[in-house]
Amino acid sequence: MTDKLDLNTLATGVPGLDTILGGGLPELSFNIIGGAPGSGKTTFAQQIMFGLAGPGRKALFFTAMGEPPVKMLRYQQQFGFFDVAKVGDSVEFITLAPQVEEGNYDAVMAQIQEEVRVHNPALVFIDSFRSFIEGARGDQREIAALQAFVQQLAAHMSTWKATSFLIGEYSTSDADRNPIFTVADGIFWLSQQLERSAMSRKIQIVKIRGQKQRPGLHAFRIERGGISVFPRMMPVVEASGVTPATQLPRLSSGVPVLDQMLGGGIPVGYSVLLTGPTGSGKTILATEFLAAGAARGEHGIAALFERGPHQMMNLKLDAMVRAGQVSVMPVRELDLSIDELLHELLARIDATGATRIVLDSLTGFELAIALEYRDDFRDALYRLTTVLRARGVTVVMTSEMQDRFDSLHLGSNGSGVLVDAVVLQRFVEANSALHTIISVVKVRGSRHSREFRLFEVTDDGVLISEEPVPFDGVLRGTASLRVSAA
Repeated sequence: MTDKLDLNTLATGVPGLDTILGGGLPELSFNIIGGAPGSGKTTFAQQIMFGLAGPGRKALFFTAMGEPPVKMLRYQQQFGFFDVAKVGDSVEFITLAPQVEEGNYDAVMAQIQEEVRVHNPALVFIDSFRSFIEGARGDQREIAALQAFVQQLAAHMSTWKATSFLIGEYSTSDADRNPIFTVADGIFWLSQQLERSAMSRKIQIVKIRGQKQRPGLHAFRIERGGISVFPRMMPVVEASGVTPATQLPRLSSGVPVLDQMLGGGIPVGYSVLLTGPTGSGKTILATEFLAAGAARGEHGIAALFERGPHQMMNLKLDAMVRAGQVSVMPVRELDLSIDELLHELLARIDATGATRIVLDSLTGFELAIALEYRDDFRDALYRLTTVLRARGVTVVMTSEMQDRFDSLHLGSNGSGVLVDAVVLQRFVEANSALHTIISVVKVRGSRHSREFRLFEVTDDGVLISEEPVPFDGVLRGTASLRVSAA
């Protein structure tokens, strides 16, 4: 054989799945879909089936479960992918439960082979023999016979002129000791993890022959439309390196004095952290950033992790939303994955052409994403900022900071290291009043002011003093500052 054969791939119809498969599902492949009960295996398989089945592409769905197919279909019909018009025409449901329960595996195999011969299907699904292996009654000889039957079935499925799937309650540890995994062309693992009240679902393409899959665990969600997969996004390192901040265009923060303190504004594509205690004006300052863009005709996105649309941050933001200058993205689910958030943000960027994003706040963001991501929050934040920067989007994030007056704490998760610029707000007590001061901690690759300035929110907007706050010495607490009451 000297001619190269091209691998024909099928579009599965599951959003995001073809991406992690490396382009689609190889035609005529034998695949295993494994996972714990409730992980979404049957829904996943049927969504692929209804997405691929059609005229000239018949699908057979064998069920070995004890419950009748009509019960399963009653629930599957609730999903948007389910097409009643295909049932009985392009899709056939066939039960094998009576023969399996009797232990007559020769009859089961004969029925499967006869149905395949008669219908000549392009797609075959068998759900599920694993439960009968685990629950088989009888001596070890009977259990061994059932296991041998499943292995024989897998061998047959790998030779049919059909794309086939064996579905069952398998785990990743089974791959090391079950021989059917050696003949499988594709292996899909579905998992779910529940911690407290948060649920996260993941899919992993353990194996797919003939093409390069996207490695790792990928989040997926089951909703009324069916399953959506959110491929894990990894930052792309540019071969040409990073453009120095001095060569990047600058954006206004919305406050001229702060622009001066930043060295001329915010470099395009930078991520800026506004950190300070509750009530110091972080959200108001972030709104000024969006307003500056709106004044230039730029669209912005405000991702709210602590409030819903009915709890607008302030009147100025509300006005920009009503004018169509800013889109609000409320984050509701406590099991949100970083990749799901990124996919939604990028979709909104593509739809609106947004160039400015506000994340309010990182504290809420850390609570909004799934618990399993909170242990690696730095990785989540790094991927978020890097992917958005690659799209040329400038991001301003707010973060809660405990003000101890005598020390600076930018956060326990080290977020200050991962962003390009940090703006710090603090409270000071002077002249029987509470005042806010603001300073620029860093702007990566750029000169910037290191002075403390008075910060105030008024009816006319944000005011920052032109002159720095005078000191009597090293900043240790409120007694070291002379703040005028004027």
